[in-house]
Amino acid sequence: MNGEQPQEPAAIQPDLSSLVVPLLKGVIYRDESTPRTTGQWNALLDLQARVRDYVSVLGLDLVLDEAEGYAFLRARVVGDDEAGTRLPRLVARRPLSFPVSLLLALLRKKLAEFDAGGGQEAGSARLVLSREELVELIGVFLPEASNEVRMMDRVDAHINKIVELGFLRRMKPATGQSRSFEVRRILKAFVDAQWLADFDTRLEAYRTHLGESDKADTDA
Repeated sequence: MNGEQPQEPAAIQPDLSSLVVPLLKGVIYRDESTPRTTGQWNALLDLQARVRDYVSVLGLDLVLDEAEGYAFLRARVVGDDEAGTRLPRLVARRPLSFPVSLLLALLRKKLAEFDAGGGQEAGSARLVLSREELVELIGVFLPEASNEVRMMDRVDAHINKIVELGFLRRMKPATGQSRSFEVRRILKAFVDAQWLADFDTRLEAYRTHLGESDKADTDA
């Protein structure tokens, strides 16, 4: 024995690529910890400065909201880099239909009302809506349709699109209960407070557009 004390194993430092790659694929949520992603959120908090530096080379910015518990990458607003070279868009834009945009706006307003009336800290409670509540939410703004089944199919398609975009999450239904969806708080990053303040004035534009779309479908 030489009297030397055994050394503690060095702590494993999170790999930067284990954070950047998931961010390039989508959103990292604080409340979605799995065996594969255990510690990912805390690692992102610790290494966010390095992540910001890394993704900036790709023309992206890290959007991280600790209070709401989400992080994602957003393409920079500026079109050119400092050298005057136009940067290619790594994160593609997704054009949305008017009904989908309308439902997103209604969900954002519902989330704001939920936070204001819940008396709980922002991000600490989940807004869960049933399929029927979602249909009722947008149904009052849609023109009356003679074919109710067709209208319901359309609304379901809009809901599915929002699930695909990541602003709604399907909940596992209990026995005998209808489908329900959680409104993801990342929606607040895409529909900001200023947009929400102008919400009522925008509704008229939505009603007009939806009415024209319905008339075109009827004529066809």
